[in-house]
Amino acid sequence: MKFSQFFSLLALLFFLISCSSDSETDLKPEQNGTPPVSTQIPTDTYFPPNARTNEWESISLKTLGWNEGKLNNLYTFLDTNNTDAFIVLKDGRIVIEKYFGNFKSGDNHTWNSAGKNITAMLAGIAQEEEHLNITDATSTYLGEGWSNMSLEQELNITIKDQLTMTTGLDYTVDDTFCTDLECLSYLNNPSTFWYYHNAPYTLLDDVIANATETDFNSYFSKKIKEPIGMQGMFIKVGYNNVFFSSARSMARFGILNLNQGNWNGISILSDQTYFNAMTNTSQNINLSYGYLYWLNGKNSFRLPNSVNEYKGSLIPNVPDDLYAGLGLNDQKLYMVPSLDLVVVRMGDASNEELLGPSSFDNEIWELLNAIMKE
Repeated sequence: MKFSQFFSLLALLFFLISCSSDSETDLKPEQNGTPPVSTQIPTDTYFPPNARTNEWESISLKTLGWNEGKLNNLYTFLDTNNTDAFIVLKDGRIVIEKYFGNFKSGDNHTWNSAGKNITAMLAGIAQEEEHLNITDATSTYLGEGWSNMSLEQELNITIKDQLTMTTGLDYTVDDTFCTDLECLSYLNNPSTFWYYHNAPYTLLDDVIANATETDFNSYFSKKIKEPIGMQGMFIKVGYNNVFFSSARSMARFGILNLNQGNWNGISILSDQTYFNAMTNTSQNINLSYGYLYWLNGKNSFRLPNSVNEYKGSLIPNVPDDLYAGLGLNDQKLYMVPSLDLVVVRMGDASNEELLGPSSFDNEIWELLNAIMKE
């Protein structure tokens, strides 16, 4: 069975067993009332209420001066490319929200590697609370012997190396998701080589859990999920710890990012030095990678499953200040500060199965740009 097929089966199981107490209520308009629609372009950021209802302010394409005639082109493209959910927010307000097939607004979907953004922010929160420092050796929180390396080699790897994909662990193993000791061997000195290696990323969850002396899901729930009204949870899938939620919950996390860790006056991540480092180039090997965030507008980029460097911007059709969570099978969380936009896409792979960036990114934004032109 392919890895992506296993994900799909698990996602289906999660949909079936999800409790209604941990999902946003999927009410029909006549049951919940029609959410307010802005008739003038607001200048403030809207934060949807945390109550588990469908209430969420929207703004029309007409009010924004966007080209409504191009919307069907986008919907057709998304539908024919295996999309389940698609959301566009402007200043926190819903401009576009569309579900395809049998998928509904309250249904949960895997984020795959887009969930790395959550882990990166949790690491920053844990550092702010002085549970850890990202310059600490990973062994401080995993103990000695967490890998197949010598003690000296282990001690050279830091939390920051895990956040930036520069641990130097051997990526030529049969399974780069494997966190067993025999899969974690030395290949390069830390901070000297970039490779999209999922095993050391997954171990970050244990680092954070051990540093905070709590369960990883519990820490996430207390620090991010409950304060901003998200739902969903991390579930162990093979070696991976994968996040599942509704599309609207992903959109909430996007709003939190656009507001640099602040939610309607509540400080979720106060450390702006960490936030800026997280959403900007973190090392000089892959300029388009922060702390588990993909970055646009750089001179070059590297991709998962490759050691090659490619010249140019990661997604040419998007403003340079975009940063994103990009997951297997085209799970997308785009955040564009200059446009005050959050864009969410969930579904199956549009074309080939890729771990992060894909040609789908540029194609989506070509169609979005056509809509946003007056």
